[in-house]
Amino acid sequence: MSTGPASTRKSLLRHPLSQLVLAACLAFSMVFFVTRILIPYQVSDATLQRRPRGNLSDLYPRWLGARELWLHGRNPYSQEVTLEIQSGYYGRPLDPSKPADPGDQQGFAYPAYVTFLLIPTLRLPFETVRIGFTWLLVALTAASVFCWLRMLRWTPGWAATAAVLLLTLGSFAGLQGVKLQQLSLVVAALLSASAALLVGGHLFAAGVILAIATIKPQLVALLAAFLTYWSVIEWETRRNFLFGFAMTLALLCLGAHWLLPGWIGYFWHALHEYQRYTGGQSRLDVLLGPVVGKGASALLVIGLAAVSYRLAKAPSNPRTLSLAFSTMLAATLVVMPNFAPYNEVLLLPAVLVVAREALDPAQSRGFRLAAAAAGFFLAWGWIAALGLTLASCFAPAATVQRAWAAPLWTEFAIAPSMLLTLGLLLVRQIKTPLGEEPRPIDYR
Repeated sequence: MSTGPASTRKSLLRHPLSQLVLAACLAFSMVFFVTRILIPYQVSDATLQRRPRGNLSDLYPRWLGARELWLHGRNPYSQEVTLEIQSGYYGRPLDPSKPADPGDQQGFAYPAYVTFLLIPTLRLPFETVRIGFTWLLVALTAASVFCWLRMLRWTPGWAATAAVLLLTLGSFAGLQGVKLQQLSLVVAALLSASAALLVGGHLFAAGVILAIATIKPQLVALLAAFLTYWSVIEWETRRNFLFGFAMTLALLCLGAHWLLPGWIGYFWHALHEYQRYTGGQSRLDVLLGPVVGKGASALLVIGLAAVSYRLAKAPSNPRTLSLAFSTMLAATLVVMPNFAPYNEVLLLPAVLVVAREALDPAQSRGFRLAAAAAGFFLAWGWIAALGLTLASCFAPAATVQRAWAAPLWTEFAIAPSMLLTLGLLLVRQIKTPLGEEPRPIDYR
């Protein structure tokens, strides 16, 4: 047995306390990068360009739109309410004649039933709502870690679990989502709860939660389509999921129609406008160009439809369902026409699946290489943030801020590389005869 330095370093990395300390250092570095490097750079750049930064709360347009709808009967999708949102968000309405003004119009581009979730907050001052919602997002994101682990039926140990919790909250996606008060974090928490309920056999409740998660339909569409097919193909044993999902979604839509007749048309127009003024590019569009990227997205969706039959016909077990959940969410991030980093909280189940499967000694060399590449792209943000944090101890702040983009260099590669790694697991799953489960793995 080797007792050299390499063996000693490997033993140290496996020690629970070492894992926890490393995770804490990386999370702290990312917090430092966001609060002391990135935000000061953005503030100074906005001041130089005379560009309004706004209150940086993506909840505000939804909250104000909901308040106007419920308390004053106004259409939250209207141009008048949009201008009021801009006044509260940016400090003034946007002026098309000023090139430095932000392109995001901050319109109410959500389904009208999102307002149901905001009813308890409508008579409160927004500053109170902002503070409460910030802590709610932290709690929901932390809870989602345990739900995803529950979906996998995986207990990696207290130190590894705490490390995952720290890295999730201390990731750029998590920090950006909390800072911007993004409802994507709420959707991610709802999806994790739905997954845990589904694996636990509570199909009706899982469907109810998934329907509520459609407040951001673009994040849920692929997963909902797969789970609908999954329910139909084994109707006798899985129909309760579809009942819960369909009934809840119908109630939400009908309730929104009672509140605002014709809301679907308003929402569709608002969504189209949102895609127009935000660019509407997917990660594949950026990596491959708009024409090739859209073609690749279409082929990817067709490929997912092709493998869905095998996944849906497979026995309902945690391994198959966790692979399906993770793949659909990773594919969503690759093809959806929005590449905001905060949406990458939806990659957490994929990261956990890949980490768990990497413990299987029978995994192929191709899988291990793909997993290593995806792991590097994911870890780069923390590595670069750590480097900038250390540099801040010696270099002037203005010098360090010029390297603000370094932790984001691999952003576009994270989701595609993770999806490729999951694809290799899918190949192995598809090769397994229906009705059989791959060899059990000792994940301890």
